[in-house]
Amino acid sequence: MRASQFFITTLKEAPSDAEVVSHQLMTRAGMIRKLAGGIYTYMPMGLRVIRKIEAIVREEMNRAGAIELLMPVVQPAELWQETGRWDKMGPELLRVKDRHDRDFIIQPTSEEVITDIARSEIHSYRQLPKNFYHIQTKFRDERRPRFGIMRGREFTMKDAYSFDRDDAGAEQSYQAMYAAYVKIFERLGLSFRAVAADTGAIGGSLSHEFQVIADTGEDLIVYCPESDYAANIELAEALPLIAVPHSGHFIRPAPTSAMVKVATPDASRCADVAQLLGLPIERTVKSIVLAADTPLGPEIWLLLVRGDHDLNEVKAGKLPGLEGGFRFASEPEIIAHFGCPPGFLGPLNTKKPVKIVADRTVANMSDFVSGANEIGFHIQGINWGRDLPEPDLVADIRNVVAGDPSPDGKGTLSIQRGIEVGHVFFLGTKYSQAMNCTYLDADGKPQLMVMGCYGIGVTRLVGAAIEQNHDARGIIWPASIAPFTLVICPVGWGKSAAVREAATKLHDELLALGIDVMLDDRDERPGVMFADWELIGVPHRITIGERGLKEGVAEYQQRRAPEVTKVPLADLVAHVTQRVSASGQ
Repeated sequence: MRASQFFITTLKEAPSDAEVVSHQLMTRAGMIRKLAGGIYTYMPMGLRVIRKIEAIVREEMNRAGAIELLMPVVQPAELWQETGRWDKMGPELLRVKDRHDRDFIIQPTSEEVITDIARSEIHSYRQLPKNFYHIQTKFRDERRPRFGIMRGREFTMKDAYSFDRDDAGAEQSYQAMYAAYVKIFERLGLSFRAVAADTGAIGGSLSHEFQVIADTGEDLIVYCPESDYAANIELAEALPLIAVPHSGHFIRPAPTSAMVKVATPDASRCADVAQLLGLPIERTVKSIVLAADTPLGPEIWLLLVRGDHDLNEVKAGKLPGLEGGFRFASEPEIIAHFGCPPGFLGPLNTKKPVKIVADRTVANMSDFVSGANEIGFHIQGINWGRDLPEPDLVADIRNVVAGDPSPDGKGTLSIQRGIEVGHVFFLGTKYSQAMNCTYLDADGKPQLMVMGCYGIGVTRLVGAAIEQNHDARGIIWPASIAPFTLVICPVGWGKSAAVREAATKLHDELLALGIDVMLDDRDERPGVMFADWELIGVPHRITIGERGLKEGVAEYQQRRAPEVTKVPLADLVAHVTQRVSASGQ
């Protein structure tokens, strides 16, 4: 490929609305252009990266036995009404009408369509298992699209759906997709973790997110460096931190102080209370008041976590009685039940009964400090059993923190940030039951198909790769997905026939060897050429100039390395092919 035949549109400055590195660099490198909020045109340079990602995804999906098809972007409302998602999904679901006033949606995902295909085309157990996938445009009408293609409204996704006879078969399909995803992200050249993830309202035990490690990631990944344990922050189990082993069980320490009400004017936060009383924050307890709306009115819950911990809302939503949904209680509701506004709340002396849930750590605390349910006061030296009844429920309701013991008992936990780029999920019969997707078993009896779904954000991967691989000069692509593997930069292209001849000869030889090479024949100054290709992130660069030709050498440089190597012209092709091969083109 010659630069004069391509379309290179680099910019010196990023647009003012580009908040993250990937958005800035993709715009500056001429890979995307904004059309509307969260909607982008993928320019030729960016599209080459997307196509390479798609090729790797397609190869590994095919190798794993999945079958490619292509489902439409526009889907009829009737299918979504069958599953109830037409009403359940909010404004993120873009609803449209055709000229006949019939309802359609611009698809964000394809569970309904693929289930409709399966119930129409699969009739016998002999046709199972099957796994269908496609790579297709999606649309989700985000309230506030941001971070460029990382959280856009229109995007490209690979979604796959498996159909099996039973749970055992579905688990085999799940494991096959899990293994395929590991291979895909390894081939993409990305540092990633597969972490156990929350299964949400669907339930079940099989759900993993694939997270690209990046300091700018929105997600928190919990892992144990000494073991294989890894989970996202919503799912990671928090063990009790205060416990005394006794006969194989844990008991809380005995009380050592009397209970005293203390004045804490202007101290409404646990950190301020601890400082005022000269105590570690670990001795304080934080009160969070939730409300569960019922036909008889709101039921008020008091959740207690240690002062330095945070409530995990996903875990709270799994508590018996809160599975149907909850909200944070309003201030009037709080005052009615506790007698004072937030800031001085606690489990003692409530005006009305509330359900009390203690985090595992709080349930083992002694002599702790909590609000007195009176403005300007807290109570010090509180003990379970002695000063207040045991909590109604003890549960893991907090976020883990770095240094917590790993749930597998093999070390302590660390936390890092990640960008979710893939998710494998056991669906069970959620959609097959709603849409009557059945097959006839060996006895001729109808059975519901058991499903799994598996997604990869293809365009999101472009942004995630950049967030993980960049420097002050621009993008540093993994070789497998770079728009071009190697660029030849001829110095003095318009002035020197010898330079043109040598550069063209090298270009043709490398192209014949199957290397994705770009010849920059724009006759730009060396500084402009180098800056452009470092910004774009091509992994390998060869510089050819008259001075080097007289010495019988060319200059080779890898994008990730600062040093420049002079290579004899006679060895240049062999040197380049060896370096390209080693980098994993």
